[in-house]
Amino acid sequence: MMGSNNRKIRNIGYFLSFAGPSLAAFILVLLAPFVYGVVLTFTNYSPLSESREFVGLRNFAAVFSDAEFIRQFLKTIVYVLYATVLSNVVAFLLAALLTSGIKGENFLRGGFFTPNLIGGIVLGYIWKFIFANVFTQIGQSLQFRPLMTSMLTNPDRAILAMVIVTVWQYAGYLMVIYIAGFVSIPKEIPEAAALDGATGLRKVIKVIIPLMVPSFIICLFISLSRGFMVYDFNLALTNGDPYGSTRLAAMHIYQKAFQANRYATGQAEAIVLFCVVAAVAVTQVVVSKKFEVEA
Repeated sequence: MMGSNNRKIRNIGYFLSFAGPSLAAFILVLLAPFVYGVVLTFTNYSPLSESREFVGLRNFAAVFSDAEFIRQFLKTIVYVLYATVLSNVVAFLLAALLTSGIKGENFLRGGFFTPNLIGGIVLGYIWKFIFANVFTQIGQSLQFRPLMTSMLTNPDRAILAMVIVTVWQYAGYLMVIYIAGFVSIPKEIPEAAALDGATGLRKVIKVIIPLMVPSFIICLFISLSRGFMVYDFNLALTNGDPYGSTRLAAMHIYQKAFQANRYATGQAEAIVLFCVVAAVAVTQVVVSKKFEVEA
């Protein structure tokens, strides 16, 4: 009995030694603020008054009656759909190209991955300069009207500019995951498929893609979660302009909480956004896993 107790104490000590710091950081930095934020959504807390009276579900009712938030959230969904699809298509094509045996594969992989290392704020300012100066100069020299004025000044094209920058940044990162998927496919399988008459696009659809479902699961999850939570590069590139046409959900929540000083309502909007993102991510993973099993 004494030896068993000593073993348990020793195992607990090992756990605290190795996992304790990470667990403490997770609780203090993520879990505790999240729980505290959920509690605040049931109050009328404001940084100005510091009152914390219990108001029940009033803040959540305000979220679903806020037409501006609903409009920005729908706009975010459109942005996420375009950015996710295009980022993954470009990343998959790049991965296919850079595992085909062309010269300079490693150099090109590093080059395409580099944009992901640039922070969102810096990225936004770089591309703001490119849209306002480089593209307009090219458009004027070619007399190509769509590029003669910055896309960021057009309410109908500014969101497209955000999608372009997102694809440029994320495609290289997702490419690395797809490359890992391509490399993990046994060479015998594509060779056997070729002998059976599956070549070109048919081989990709019938053989390669089903074997890479795990890579698609990871990439889609990353794309969706990042897309819904985007804020820093949205702030630096457009700041929600022109005329609020690029103000996405995360920016709306920040402005509601910290600029309008409606912290509890803003926190409720953040919880709603979190629940939607979690539901979408879980649904995507479950559906993708189903295809993986069938494959």
